[in-house]
Amino acid sequence: MKKLFLPAFVKAFAGILALTLCASLWHCSKKEAGKKEDKLLARVYDRNLYLSDLEGVVPEGTVPADSVLLISASVQRWLGEQLMMYEAERNIPKDLNIDELVRSYRASLIRFNFEEQLIAEKLDSTVSDDELRAYYENNKDQFQLESTILKCMLLKLSSQAPQNEINKLWYSRNPSDGVKLSAFAKQWASLALLDPEKWYTLQEVAALLPKGTLTSENAGSRRDGTLSDGDFRYYYRVIEAVQGKTTAPFDYAKDQALKIILHKRKQELLERWKADLYQKELRRENIRIMQ
Repeated sequence: MKKLFLPAFVKAFAGILALTLCASLWHCSKKEAGKKEDKLLARVYDRNLYLSDLEGVVPEGTVPADSVLLISASVQRWLGEQLMMYEAERNIPKDLNIDELVRSYRASLIRFNFEEQLIAEKLDSTVSDDELRAYYENNKDQFQLESTILKCMLLKLSSQAPQNEINKLWYSRNPSDGVKLSAFAKQWASLALLDPEKWYTLQEVAALLPKGTLTSENAGSRRDGTLSDGDFRYYYRVIEAVQGKTTAPFDYAKDQALKIILHKRKQELLERWKADLYQKELRRENIRIMQ
């Protein structure tokens, strides 16, 4: 008797039909589901995935068709994870002590969590401008720029924007016109950098302008310009530029200085706390060094 082979599309349909049945089972009441045998969805070697293992995968109120998709995706993900785990376990080096790694990782997690809690409770995170400035002046070698940075303003406007109005606002030196410029930008600009105190890398700004507009060679001298590429009109103004491979200005470096100062305070706090704990437990005779 000849063996019958199912075409691929029939097998696929059968798989979808099975998942549809699973989705239907998913929507049964808990009491009814409790009476029925748990549905086996997939197997990898000796590892089984049951419908009950997917508890929470399908939100309440999901229609059966969407339930099928969610369950199918979960099954495929599970199969991939189990195959990877099987191969990983099969190829564990003989000299690898898994239990010791688990103990070490658990200890690290517990210690890290405790240290974070200790820092949150005891660290003084207030750093004055004088302290920041002093650290910056004494450690300028830590604040060397990798590339050119800019303070600049930039507008990218639709070619339909009223040019006379933007020209008047852009070139105005009246502080009150700055507010009007921001309002104009909200209406017409697809891109607006209007904070004159914010630093950007040259690469960030150059990527927003037509190619070659600003480069490391001209960023320091090309202070103000307008240009068009047909669809858009660009207005840019370089307020300050600092070349790469030089010391970063203080207002650019102070965030980094703050992070360094706080990191040092954290380390000092933990070292002091550990030293105090050691001495306290030594006095209580909870620490003994055997001779």
